[in-house]
Amino acid sequence: MKKIILASKNKGKIKELEEMLEGENIKVTSLLDVEFEDIPETGETFAENAKIKAEAAAQAFNSPAVADDSGLEIDALQGRPGVYSARYAGEEKSDEKNMEKVLQELKYVPVNQRSARFVSTIAVAVPGKETLVVEGIVNGVITEKKQGDKGFGYDPIFYVPELGKTMAELPPEEKNRISHRKRALEKLQKRWKDIL
Repeated sequence: MKKIILASKNKGKIKELEEMLEGENIKVTSLLDVEFEDIPETGETFAENAKIKAEAAAQAFNSPAVADDSGLEIDALQGRPGVYSARYAGEEKSDEKNMEKVLQELKYVPVNQRSARFVSTIAVAVPGKETLVVEGIVNGVITEKKQGDKGFGYDPIFYVPELGKTMAELPPEEKNRISHRKRALEKLQKRWKDIL
């Protein structure tokens, strides 16, 4: 059985990867299962951060490793919060404060100029091989107030026009079907055989 390290302590991400690899005869081990310090995310893009994490784990464990970095990009804010999405309102992670900051910054921006996207970048590092990077994107619009009570992060202010709802108004299975991470994982799934 092949082993792959998921360079994350996020239980949701771990579960998604395990589900995707079901039936592939691959055992997923995460940073929750081993002694490993947090990997500093010093990149300026999602791709750089995902690569940094995947390559550090692959090197440390001499095993294939997967990492992702994801967040929200808002055109009217020149792509912010971007790589700072999780800590946009300060070092202490707070979904509420992050959303408040975004809504405050967009206070005088009309709805037709509030285009945004959720981006998920996944890197797979295999010792001795070039790191593979894939990206998934969901386009949307930032609302003027929070709508919905499902999901997490910026979901209550991220409106998906083709569905007529915010991410936080979607049932989890519907959100997972169209999410940025799901789209990146689908691209990755097509290339597992080449990678491993």
